[in-house]
Amino acid sequence: QVQLVESGGGSVQAGGSLRLSCAASGFTFSVYCMGWFRQAPGKERERVAIITISGSTIYEDSVKGRFTISQDNAKNTLYLQMNSLKPEDTGLYYCAANYVTCRMMDYWGKGTLVSISS
Repeated sequence: QVQLVESGGGSVQAGGSLRLSCAASGFTFSVYCMGWFRQAPGKERERVAIITISGSTIYEDSVKGRFTISQDNAKNTLYLQMNSLKPEDTGLYYCAANYVTCRMMDYWGKGTLVSISS
Protein backbone atom coordinates (compact mmCIF):
# COMPACT_ATOMS: atom_id res chain seq x y z
CA GLN A 1 0.00 0.00 0.00
CA VAL A 2 1.06 3.59 -0.54
CA GLN A 3 2.93 5.08 2.38
CA LEU A 4 4.45 8.53 2.77
CA VAL A 5 6.53 9.31 5.85
CA GLU A 6 7.83 12.82 6.43
CA SER A 7 10.81 13.75 8.57
CA GLY A 8 13.16 16.67 9.14
CA GLY A 9 10.87 19.15 10.82
CA GLY A 10 11.96 21.10 13.86
CA SER A 11 12.32 24.46 15.52
CA VAL A 12 14.73 27.04 14.14
CA GLN A 13 15.17 30.78 14.27
CA ALA A 14 14.21 33.04 11.42
CA GLY A 15 16.83 33.01 8.71
CA GLY A 16 17.71 29.40 9.35
CA SER A 17 17.32 26.34 7.18
CA LEU A 18 15.66 22.96 7.34
CA ARG A 19 15.52 20.03 4.95
CA LEU A 20 12.40 17.93 4.91
CA SER A 21 12.35 14.40 3.58
CA CYS A 22 9.49 12.18 2.53
CA ALA A 23 10.12 8.46 2.23
CA ALA A 24 7.69 6.90 -0.21
CA SER A 25 6.77 3.26 -0.61
CA GLY A 26 4.13 1.10 -2.27
CA PHE A 27 4.13 2.77 -5.65
CA THR A 28 6.35 3.60 -8.60
CA PHE A 29 7.73 6.90 -7.46
CA SER A 30 8.80 8.23 -10.84
CA VAL A 31 5.29 8.22 -12.35
CA TYR A 32 3.67 10.14 -9.53
CA CYS A 33 3.31 13.86 -9.12
CA MET A 34 4.81 14.68 -5.73
CA GLY A 35 4.29 17.72 -3.59
CA TRP A 36 4.71 19.49 -0.31
CA PHE A 37 1.80 21.20 1.39
CA ARG A 38 1.55 23.01 4.68
CA GLN A 39 -1.06 24.08 7.16
CA ALA A 40 -0.40 26.96 9.52
CA PRO A 41 -2.32 27.28 12.78
CA GLY A 42 -5.81 28.56 12.10
CA LYS A 43 -5.36 28.49 8.34
CA GLU A 44 -6.29 26.19 5.50
CA ARG A 45 -3.79 23.83 3.99
CA GLU A 46 -1.90 25.31 1.05
CA ARG A 47 0.35 23.96 -1.63
CA VAL A 48 4.02 24.84 -1.14
CA ALA A 49 5.72 23.13 -4.06
CA ILE A 50 5.15 20.32 -6.51
CA ILE A 51 7.31 18.36 -8.89
CA THR A 52 5.72 16.76 -11.93
CA ILE A 53 6.62 13.45 -13.50
CA SER A 54 8.60 15.36 -16.13
CA GLY A 55 10.60 17.07 -13.41
CA SER A 56 9.02 20.50 -13.68
CA THR A 57 8.64 22.36 -10.40
CA ILE A 58 6.04 24.85 -9.27
CA TYR A 59 6.28 26.95 -6.11
CA GLU A 60 3.88 29.00 -4.09
CA ASP A 61 4.83 32.66 -4.51
CA SER A 62 5.89 33.24 -0.90
CA VAL A 63 8.54 30.48 -1.02
CA LYS A 64 10.02 31.14 -4.46
CA GLY A 65 13.76 31.63 -4.24
CA ARG A 66 13.89 30.20 -0.72
CA PHE A 67 12.58 26.63 -1.03
CA THR A 68 13.69 23.90 -3.40
CA ILE A 69 11.78 20.71 -4.07
CA SER A 70 13.65 17.71 -5.39
CA GLN A 71 13.39 13.96 -5.54
CA ASP A 72 15.66 10.95 -5.67
CA ASN A 73 13.92 8.25 -7.70
CA ALA A 74 16.50 5.64 -6.72
CA LYS A 75 15.72 6.23 -3.04
CA ASN A 76 12.00 6.92 -3.50
CA THR A 77 12.47 10.06 -1.48
CA LEU A 78 11.13 13.57 -1.89
CA TYR A 79 12.92 16.55 -0.37
CA LEU A 80 12.16 20.15 0.47
CA GLN A 81 15.15 22.34 1.17
CA MET A 82 13.97 25.41 3.04
CA ASN A 83 16.29 28.39 3.42
CA SER A 84 15.85 31.90 4.81
CA LEU A 85 12.97 30.66 6.91
CA LYS A 86 10.42 33.12 8.22
CA PRO A 87 7.98 32.88 11.13
CA GLU A 88 5.15 32.70 8.60
CA ASP A 89 6.61 29.42 7.33
CA THR A 90 5.54 27.80 10.59
CA GLY A 91 3.14 24.93 10.13
CA LEU A 92 2.59 21.24 9.65
CA TYR A 93 4.23 20.16 6.40
CA TYR A 94 2.73 17.29 4.46
CA CYS A 95 4.08 15.19 1.63
CA ALA A 96 1.53 14.18 -0.99
CA ALA A 97 1.40 12.11 -4.15
CA ASN A 98 -0.89 11.47 -7.09
CA TYR A 99 -0.61 9.19 -10.10
CA VAL A 100 0.66 11.14 -13.12
CA THR A 101 -1.29 14.38 -12.65
CA CYS A 102 -0.96 17.11 -10.04
CA ARG A 103 -4.57 18.26 -10.07
CA MET A 104 -5.51 16.39 -6.94
CA MET A 105 -3.42 14.51 -4.43
CA ASP A 106 -4.73 11.12 -3.44
CA TYR A 107 -2.08 10.11 -0.95
CA TRP A 108 -0.88 12.01 2.09
CA GLY A 109 1.63 11.60 4.85
CA LYS A 110 0.92 12.49 8.46
CA GLY A 111 3.09 15.60 8.41
CA THR A 112 6.14 17.00 10.11
CA LEU A 113 6.05 20.14 12.23
CA VAL A 114 8.11 23.20 11.35
CA SER A 115 8.32 26.04 13.86
CA ILE A 116 10.16 29.26 13.08
CA SER A 117 10.80 31.79 15.82
CA SER A 118 11.56 35.45 15.25
